[in-house]
Amino acid sequence: MNNFDERLQRLLERHEALTESVEHLARQGEEQNGRIDKLFAIVQAHTTQLQQDAENIRGLARIAEIHERRITELEGGQNGEEGR
Repeated sequence: MNNFDERLQRLLERHEALTESVEHLARQGEEQNGRIDKLFAIVQAHTTQLQQDAENIRGLARIAEIHERRITELEGGQNGEEGR
């Protein structure tokens, strides 16, 4: 019976150690999830800002095209009048 008690005691100790390990891993998982959530929020904010920047750049490109056409038309108009 003594051998049985020793084996039972070792099994209980291993069970406690495993329980502590699982609890520790669970805490680490929760911490990682918190970090991932924060990083996800940062990525979303950057994505939103990038989309706004892209729209602003497209707007500036449209303005530049309009100004380029106006300059070309003015230069063409002046050249046409000079040729008369």
